[in-house]
Amino acid sequence: MIMKEHNKMMYYFRKWATITEEDEARIRSAFEPISIKKKKDLLVKDQVCEYNYFIVKGCMRTFFIDKKGNEQIFQIRMDNNWIADLESFFSQKPSKYNIEALENSSLLRISYKNFEHLLADIPALEKYFRVLFQKAYVNTLNRLTATMWESAMDRYNEMLKENPEIFQRVPLIYIASFLGITPESLSRIRKQI
Repeated sequence: MIMKEHNKMMYYFRKWATITEEDEARIRSAFEPISIKKKKDLLVKDQVCEYNYFIVKGCMRTFFIDKKGNEQIFQIRMDNNWIADLESFFSQKPSKYNIEALENSSLLRISYKNFEHLLADIPALEKYFRVLFQKAYVNTLNRLTATMWESAMDRYNEMLKENPEIFQRVPLIYIASFLGITPESLSRIRKQI
């Protein structure tokens, strides 16, 4: 099982970087497989995010509690995606977010120290993560822009087009929060389609 989990991750590394067999062995040894049960926390606000996680199988959400006591979902990630509070991970300061499993999940994790060593030892991975973080930054800007300028219907349709599976795996209340709308608004949108 561990080898299979690493194989999924290695597929994505090879997609954007040239990885030698020696590099692959080093990468595999730097990541630790873990499992987390549905509704359990991977990270709690005010803890330091000590790991960057590759989701082999499962579904996770990152959220914070606003001043009114409402949960605001910042990200939803499923199979073959990365999740962490990168601000906390890179600064090694307490997180502003919680990360919770929405399903029983299998992950591979790497500590900050091992991550830094890996990037120093394998320059191709530095390129991979640079591309990954650039894409994440652009996606975040696009999401912010969409929240400000696009209708809720347009944001819903974009999510449906980009990731239809999310609607089978994530409770609608969380999807509404991620889209920045109320559950009632999401219900009205779904009835119109």
